[in-house]
Amino acid sequence: MPLVEVQPEPPRDVWATLGLDPTLLATLRRVKFKTPTDIQRELIPLALQGRDVLGQARTGTGKTAAFALPILQRITPGAGLQAIVLVPTRELATQLHDHIRDLALEKPLRMVVVLGGRRLREQITVLRQNPEIMIGTPGRVLDLMHRKELKIAHVKIAVLDEVDRMLDIGFRDDIRRILRAIEGPHQTIFVSATLDEEIQKLARSFMHDPVEVNVSHDMLTVESVHQGFVAVHPEDKFNTLLGFLKHEAPTLTIVFTNTKHKARRVAQGLKRAGVNCKEIHGDLVQERRERVMSSFRKQHIQVLVATDLVSRGLDVMEISHIVSYDVPEDSSGYVHRIGRTARMGNIGYAVTFVTPEEGKSLTDIEKLINKEIPQFDPPWLVKRAPAAELAAASTAPGAADEPAAEPVPSRYAEARRTDETLEAHGLHPVRRTLGSRFRTRRKYRH
Repeated sequence: MPLVEVQPEPPRDVWATLGLDPTLLATLRRVKFKTPTDIQRELIPLALQGRDVLGQARTGTGKTAAFALPILQRITPGAGLQAIVLVPTRELATQLHDHIRDLALEKPLRMVVVLGGRRLREQITVLRQNPEIMIGTPGRVLDLMHRKELKIAHVKIAVLDEVDRMLDIGFRDDIRRILRAIEGPHQTIFVSATLDEEIQKLARSFMHDPVEVNVSHDMLTVESVHQGFVAVHPEDKFNTLLGFLKHEAPTLTIVFTNTKHKARRVAQGLKRAGVNCKEIHGDLVQERRERVMSSFRKQHIQVLVATDLVSRGLDVMEISHIVSYDVPEDSSGYVHRIGRTARMGNIGYAVTFVTPEEGKSLTDIEKLINKEIPQFDPPWLVKRAPAAELAAASTAPGAADEPAAEPVPSRYAEARRTDETLEAHGLHPVRRTLGSRFRTRRKYRH
């Protein structure tokens, strides 16, 4: 019997199985989107059916395309405003516009970005041309609604991107006013890196029979991010940062601070030290913020000093290192900071500078992510000399009559000393665990 030669099956286009039309499939091939991510694979078919969806996925996993592609397929060119996308920051609004524009190359659609920091008259002019898609921040959207220049009563699709961040920075009431203004039948999609009870409550108020899509697998941090912290004295933070940049020579780095003043001061110090860097925070006018981000994306600058307020718009694939110069005041901010690196499966590194007073804040972060962050002892870490050495130096001839500086204890060494003191007084430390993964901050009893 002659052998029958079996021809191998051609590779299947996974995107085609999601229900996308040929025009969008051709665009995806052109922009080299080879395989859908988990959130795209799960959310796109539901969104194409018109279902309300509550989607959770880690940062850097392609959430934008997950809701943008269904929008592009479901709206009708020339039929006026049909889809609105609300985002927490101006940077994210601009980023989404650019991303959706790339996906809409073959679609005769018009978009408008409405946000503060840009001329209101120009945005009104574009709105009067009846674009099909609007992307905006809640404050400017409400402003235009009050001016009767933006009418959203009959939109078909409403998307809230980075819902958790919008609630964190106080857009709760604005979001409710905007969603209540939609009068006709419509689809609502929430996407976020985290979903807490407040977001669930918001969803129950404005969604009809929503489907929850969670592809984060209960992991709030990206496994491809190598995380660690260094114990550092507050006065040694800047020199430690300089040592880090010199020793690691990162491709692109974001240094996060908790305040605009700190961001400004750190950036100025780095510039004086010869580091090619810029700062970005809420005090900068929008035009300047966009110029800074453009320079960073083009790698004309290697270090960006930023506050958390603008962190959601910092979506640059080549970011290799994240430095938390200050421990974030809100534990969830840590998740969003380190999510700026290791985008779409790349490897990233994140280091947090922790002072002795910030040990509890670091423990709170570990509880949130259910993971212990290891302590680093790198060669670039600036350390205070041990008290004994400082005391000996102070008695040497010519030494200044100044009190010796205290060494910087790690939070674990401090906890061990506390245990020993308590046990000496008949007290015993009680340790609790989270899912048997690691020990949390200690509580004590008799």
